[in-house]
Amino acid sequence: MLVAFKLLRGIWHVLMGWVVIYFRFPQLTPLQREARVQAWAIQLLRVWEIDLEVRGRPVVVGPALLVCNHISWLDILVIHATRHCRFVAKSELREWPLIGTLATGAGTLYIERENRKDALRMVKEMACALKDGDVLAVFPEGTTGDGIDLLPFHANLIQSAIEANAPIQTLALQFVDATTHQISMAAKFVGDDTLVQSIWSTLNAQNLKAVVNFGELQTADGRDRRAWAQALREDISGLKKAC
Repeated sequence: MLVAFKLLRGIWHVLMGWVVIYFRFPQLTPLQREARVQAWAIQLLRVWEIDLEVRGRPVVVGPALLVCNHISWLDILVIHATRHCRFVAKSELREWPLIGTLATGAGTLYIERENRKDALRMVKEMACALKDGDVLAVFPEGTTGDGIDLLPFHANLIQSAIEANAPIQTLALQFVDATTHQISMAAKFVGDDTLVQSIWSTLNAQNLKAVVNFGELQTADGRDRRAWAQALREDISGLKKAC
């Protein structure tokens, strides 16, 4: 019953977020919208009794590209709770009921993952957004992992930071048991896991805590996207070990 109650409270919170985006966002400034998104994410974590620990210091202002490992559907919510950013997500997300509206309202950029040519368009769109001073976020693994090992990084979208001459900030995300500090698999969303199974497992977990460890801002320093992506992967691996 407790899990069902948390789920219902979460659904209500999502609905209220949809109402705010649809009716209030048109009257708000970009900074006010960003603050609303962050506050909404923080509150949903509280509703679902997920603790949040932030280590390091998130970038204060843009331009910047955040690069993070990917574990779960919950990652975006957790990162939004640390600071607002514009995520790059698969285009299918835009059509999801409620979630699509929330994602679009939060400034998500959409990419057609099956279309290689669309990556070129996305790099240009991201570079323009970075030049405008935005903070963007990507998961260069391209899909979710188990939270223990890192998958290979795709370097394509890293090119946007090079073209915009913008810095990148790495961050490592891990879900742990707040009591034992051991890695928790409750929130994983990988392989044959369904979204419903993952949500139920997440809400059923006791003492679940998300740990976000921010690294330092870094620039390309003459590296191409592949060399930089490899260095970023190594940096995130080190940050994960410190979680």
